[in-house]
Amino acid sequence: MTDTITLAQLSDVHLAPLRGLALRHLNVKRGLGYLNWQRGRRHVHRRDALDLVVADLKAQRPDHIAVTGDLINLGLPAEFEAARAWLEGLGPPNKVTVIPGNHDIYTHLAGDPGVERWDAYMRTDAWGAKLGAGNERFPFVRRIGPAVLIALNSAVPTPPFVAAGELGDRQIATLAEILARAEREKLVRVVLIHHPPLVGQAPPRRALRDAAALERVLADRGAELVLHGHNHRDSHIDFAWARGHIPVIGLASASAGRAHGQEPLGRYNLVRIARADGALHVEVTTRGLDASGRGAEQIERRRVT
Repeated sequence: MTDTITLAQLSDVHLAPLRGLALRHLNVKRGLGYLNWQRGRRHVHRRDALDLVVADLKAQRPDHIAVTGDLINLGLPAEFEAARAWLEGLGPPNKVTVIPGNHDIYTHLAGDPGVERWDAYMRTDAWGAKLGAGNERFPFVRRIGPAVLIALNSAVPTPPFVAAGELGDRQIATLAEILARAEREKLVRVVLIHHPPLVGQAPPRRALRDAAALERVLADRGAELVLHGHNHRDSHIDFAWARGHIPVIGLASASAGRAHGQEPLGRYNLVRIARADGALHVEVTTRGLDASGRGAEQIERRRVT
């Protein structure tokens, strides 16, 4: 018997253009971020590039779409509203799952709901409640065919020049419980996180502060797949645990309209998860903009389990 789904992953969307910056929103970090956007990032993250990537993604007809953070840039109210409208165009909440990135929880914005505007895309479903999620916002859990998406929030407000993340003890402890329960239910466990989850995957100012604690949980409880963004580059690391290895897959930005340093043009992943007669097969296909930037193509295809 075969049970198969295709999960699409987008990351680091950085919706353009940047709108809604007012004097009342300015602080040191947001001011520096605005300068960085104007001087460089606005030439990289382009809406036309993102639209091409999303159109190609939709043509592949995935069963579900996961967006692993950084939908916006400076955490402005107008940006949150624009991202909600973009999500509604991407798909309904039962077909799209979203987690925040550090640019989504950029700095304190008093009296504003922020990422709560995306609430419908960040809710635990009935299966998640059965596995013990739902008492807190994160982790939230969703069942997608043979797989269960376990969605973490690593985004916290940080000082200027810092883009680090942190899960905290409660989230990590809850993750450990959910991983164990999902394994007992014989579900394929897919962990979603914005920041790279392993020690050394990013420099300290951009890293997950409690990556060592997360590694201990993964090494003890296991998972079948971890998907992340943040570094704006593709990566694949096999993380060892007691009964094998966990593919940890990083994805570049979906909206890059031109190459920037080591960051490639916009792209996304299609993750095909098939469980047949007790064996698990996971295949990742990366698709994205071609060299002209006016069309999309297959970039890479690989088996990861």
